[in-house]
Amino acid sequence: MKKYTLIVLVMVLALSAFFLGGSFTQATAKEPKILEFSTMVGVPRPYTGAANAIRGVPGGGLPWKIVGSAEGELKANGKLEITVRGLVLAEGANIDKNPITNFRAIVSCLSNPSGAATTVNVSTGLFPADLAGNSKIEATLSLPSPCIAPIIFVTSPGGAWFAATGQ
Repeated sequence: MKKYTLIVLVMVLALSAFFLGGSFTQATAKEPKILEFSTMVGVPRPYTGAANAIRGVPGGGLPWKIVGSAEGELKANGKLEITVRGLVLAEGANIDKNPITNFRAIVSCLSNPSGAATTVNVSTGLFPADLAGNSKIEATLSLPSPCIAPIIFVTSPGGAWFAATGQ
């Protein structure tokens, strides 16, 4: 019986040493997510051009659609990740193709850094996009504090949106 108790005690001590002195206690907390999404919508006809811009971001010149998928997340530290598959034109001569070689992303936040309500749009650099409309955007942005009701746009290099969070 003493031998069994000794074995159990050694196992408890070994496990305690692992959890208390190992990687378990040294792990850092995950950065909180501001927004996680698994869908985006392509710019429909009424939102093309500058006439019906959303938070100051104009729509692309023609309607766009997503024939594949779009997902991503925005973390509190400003880390943005977007994977889009099949972001292509919905009309025109290049229908079902993406004629743009680079996309960028804009994060639009409602904020109040000076005490007054304001819209703050923060943009990434350029990321390659292929003819099928596939792109991976990964960047860390300086977000305003607070960043209320964020909208994430996938845009042209000039900043006209092709897809936005939502449905």
